[in-house]
Amino acid sequence: MLKSGTILNRLYEKTEPVAQSLRIADLRIGLSYVGIKLDNGAAGLAAVLPESAARGCTVLKEAGTYVGSSAVETLKYIVDGKNALHRTIGVATANALILPKEGDNEDREATTYLNLQPGEKVAMVGLFAPLVERIRSTGATLTIIEKNPQRQELLSPEDKQKALKDCDVAIITATTLLNDTFEETINLLGAPRSVVLLGPSTPLVPEIFRDTSVTHLGGAVIADSTKVLQIISEGGGTPALRPYLRFVNLLLK
Repeated sequence: MLKSGTILNRLYEKTEPVAQSLRIADLRIGLSYVGIKLDNGAAGLAAVLPESAARGCTVLKEAGTYVGSSAVETLKYIVDGKNALHRTIGVATANALILPKEGDNEDREATTYLNLQPGEKVAMVGLFAPLVERIRSTGATLTIIEKNPQRQELLSPEDKQKALKDCDVAIITATTLLNDTFEETINLLGAPRSVVLLGPSTPLVPEIFRDTSVTHLGGAVIADSTKVLQIISEGGGTPALRPYLRFVNLLLK
């Protein structure tokens, strides 16, 4: 059983040595994403959860001090952040520190790697609306597990546990790392043949998922940091960002 916070602790340990020598050149916090750019030109992003930001006059007391500070300062939010917004800033920093290797799998839609068969059971943790019809068109049975009742009818705890235990394939949003439910979700799985961690927040670091059931990382690398930071500042989400990202698939097992 994985302990809560295991993966983010591993991510911090993996990226902290690199962060020591780098500083923050820019930080944008939008409605859907956080984007960060380092002084070596690398950039990363992670999703802003609807429940992330506290309301009031002071949301981030550190605002105005981030640019020019050590990348370690925001990376530390991964392990000691006070809320989901802190974790988002931390994961965006880590994603800027990760350099995918040459030859990483091409920019293909993640479900094309799954070879779904009629009758197979797919559990989708977090609604990926563009994938729903693609999955159902294969003849697979799809169960969607969503926390936001405005996006999808919620399952009972019992139905959620059954869907995860019985599935052949699990597609898990990387925002589970940000709301601290990733390990809980993984621990509820039975014996699926494939487990995909999906979304632009995904840390593309295979080794931090050792001894887990994750078989596939589907994430994104920023191709044009200037446009990505602009879009984030203007409140844009994934559809607006897509032309300026390169989507990467890493097959782990």
